[in-house]
Amino acid sequence: MLLKKLQLKTIDYKLVLTMCFLLFFTSIISAQEIIKDVVAEKPAEPVHGKQKIDGIIATVGDYIVLDSDIDKGYLEIASQGGSIKDITRCQMLGKLLEDKLYAHQAIQDSIIVSDAEIRSMMEERLNYMIQQVGDINKVVEYYKKSSVEEFKTYFSDILKEQKLASEMRDKIVKDVEITPEEVRNFFKKIPKDELPTFGAEMEVAQIVVEPKVSKEDKQKVIDRLNAIRKDVLEGSSFATKAVLYSQDPGSAPNGGYYKMTRKTPFVKEFKDVAFSLQEGEISAPFETTFGIHIIMVDKIKGQEVELRHILIAPTVSESALKEAKERIANIRAKIVSKELTFAEAARTESDEKETRANGGTLINPNTQDTRFELTKMDPTLYGQVSNLKDDEVSQPLLNTDDKGKKTYKLITVTNRIDEHTADYAKDYTKIKELALKEKQINAIAKWFDTKIKDTYIKIIGEYRDCTFANNWLKK
Repeated sequence: MLLKKLQLKTIDYKLVLTMCFLLFFTSIISAQEIIKDVVAEKPAEPVHGKQKIDGIIATVGDYIVLDSDIDKGYLEIASQGGSIKDITRCQMLGKLLEDKLYAHQAIQDSIIVSDAEIRSMMEERLNYMIQQVGDINKVVEYYKKSSVEEFKTYFSDILKEQKLASEMRDKIVKDVEITPEEVRNFFKKIPKDELPTFGAEMEVAQIVVEPKVSKEDKQKVIDRLNAIRKDVLEGSSFATKAVLYSQDPGSAPNGGYYKMTRKTPFVKEFKDVAFSLQEGEISAPFETTFGIHIIMVDKIKGQEVELRHILIAPTVSESALKEAKERIANIRAKIVSKELTFAEAARTESDEKETRANGGTLINPNTQDTRFELTKMDPTLYGQVSNLKDDEVSQPLLNTDDKGKKTYKLITVTNRIDEHTADYAKDYTKIKELALKEKQINAIAKWFDTKIKDTYIKIIGEYRDCTFANNWLKK
């Protein structure tokens, strides 16, 4: 039963990709309640119910697994709202063994995780945890460490192992590609009565009008960034300045840190500046569609650059917002009166470069096609389009993105697709994704088969009675 097997494998693969040990808890505040739930739902006794004594239960290369690590794994899943009813201790151990083998092999393959990367991850995770509980000392107490420094050392080791495992997984699947012929063969193998059902979808288009920023407001930001640049050149910390002043939510908590190559999907203007700098050099202020930036390069490793940056967007005045609203209202009037089609208006009037050329049609960031499945649609976007009738154009909508940038937009639904059984021609993108995922899973499985044979692995005590998906016992 091919599809059922694929679905089971896909679930395992998602666990491999997303259940990283201690990705850290969605709500540490409720940790004690979660612990109670875990104890109630999943008994703490080992495989055959004897008295549990914590200790080493497995070794993979240079890494060990403690019995308590299994309980922490349950806690992690429960804290994120997942059910642990059907996950046995043997299955949890199998997942932990996978993580250890990834990390161990990453070291053998000379995959480097820098201290700067770990520090950035540490800052981000600690900031999140402190936001949840309000005090670093509560985090330290929760993990039963005697000091902040002891906790940070412990936490750093965990983050490094996570990062090594992540880099190793990426290395295994990064060159896995799928051909159209393989996609076709994958689809043909699925029995007709097992073809997947895809939910209702829609295609959406938008027109965006950006308020015009005055030269004076831009110059204020440039002057501010030049002052920050001067402070850093005189000895101030760029990372600290980024935390305090940068408006980029993706990097500000990490001191503005990014690691990138020329293939990393950043806007061209940003990459052009980043790759023009030497180590330790700080750029002059420069502009992109996101605002005005300065960049400092930390390290250059071949084709890879580690950098920090600060983004500040110029303030949009109320008069500029009013002008933008009037402009987009006029565009809507032309569409409603049939003077222009929505697609024509998008091509000639929209300020959004990414959608302008294709008549305003949005691309689903998760699938890279034009369809949005209703049950998986971004809640904000769904709220804006759910009540629109066919060919209806929304009223002007004031939109504020995650960087605080304000724009006005019009939205329309250009196509509706009802729930349906998979069709090769209509659903090629989704079928290709499933086929690629299966091929990646097979690549990972083959990798495990090879590396388990070549790695010192020892499982102790009653856990040797477990039935594992991988041949950890080397039978």
